[in-house]
Amino acid sequence: VIRCRAAVAWAVGKPLSVEEVEVAPPKAGEVRIKIVATGICRTDDHVLEGCFPNVDFPVIPGHEGAGIVESVGEGVTSVKLGDKVIPLCLPQCGECSFCLNPESYYCQKSHVSEPQNLMPDKTSRFTCKGKQIHHFLWVSTFAEYTVVPEYAVAKIDAAAPLDKVCLLGCGFPTGYGAAINTAKVKPGSTCAVFGLGGVGLSVVMGCKAAGAARIIAVDINKDKFAKARELGATDCISPRDFRKPIQEVLTDMTGHGVDYSFEVIGHADTMTAALASCNMNTGVCVIVGELASGSVISIDPMLLLSGRTWKGTLLGGYKMKDSIPKLVSSYLEKKFNSDLLITHTLPIAKVNEGFELLRAGK
Repeated sequence: VIRCRAAVAWAVGKPLSVEEVEVAPPKAGEVRIKIVATGICRTDDHVLEGCFPNVDFPVIPGHEGAGIVESVGEGVTSVKLGDKVIPLCLPQCGECSFCLNPESYYCQKSHVSEPQNLMPDKTSRFTCKGKQIHHFLWVSTFAEYTVVPEYAVAKIDAAAPLDKVCLLGCGFPTGYGAAINTAKVKPGSTCAVFGLGGVGLSVVMGCKAAGAARIIAVDINKDKFAKARELGATDCISPRDFRKPIQEVLTDMTGHGVDYSFEVIGHADTMTAALASCNMNTGVCVIVGELASGSVISIDPMLLLSGRTWKGTLLGGYKMKDSIPKLVSSYLEKKFNSDLLITHTLPIAKVNEGFELLRAGK
């Protein structure tokens, strides 16, 4: 058993508490990882607010990390002691009908099918003050050590800087893949991206990589515009600068609406606005942002009857175990610069300060 620090969420609405936890050794088919770096993603904030589905408290959040294999359980073959790895919040078991389908990416062992609050054998590897602590998406990267099933970890290039490629565990592929895989943005097209946080900026990078001719970035926080332009946005607009709805502004700017729109905020009103802002004939709107569990969106069905396509995406449509090592290699080959998404680097003791920066749009 390893004793280490972890940021524990004891209850909904409470700040994280940095505690000493015990991390049990990996059982058969499991891997124990020393987490070197983790990103803070908005999804973790949804957990703390209690609006992420089917999470059990107390829990150790965090799902965007990178680390080094400390030990492996019986039968593990894809990683070994000392390997650099990224734990996968979207597993890839390789055996279910979804994993075997080349066109699908969402493994049936993922959280949407059944909660990942305990390991597959329905026990936890974490205890604190004598209490069982739950896992989050099987990864719990807000702990200095964590245990994951083998099909929820990917070995990456030994040259990868873990404090940079941790973003490739969730935020970057979610946005980049939304453009490349889910929307399949075509060269010369026009795109609109609603929300310029880390994931929205990754969508901008994906649109640019796909050859979009015009990328219109939309956010009420103008402090985000300089970074968006640096990453490929051609226009930056704030809905607060206009009297008419933003979908009408985008339609006026483009003549008939954009070819592709992306909602990367997680609000019902911006989701309907994003749908209405893409052209009625061949427009594709992709939902990337997360609404609170159980939310409902109402739309005018004419928006879809005329031909628009409305899609959702999680983790950018990547089969994670196959794709993350390739994305890390692309990063090392400088095919994209995800380092530009990093604004602050903090020690784990200041994790709550990190969430304050996130909520402040910084």
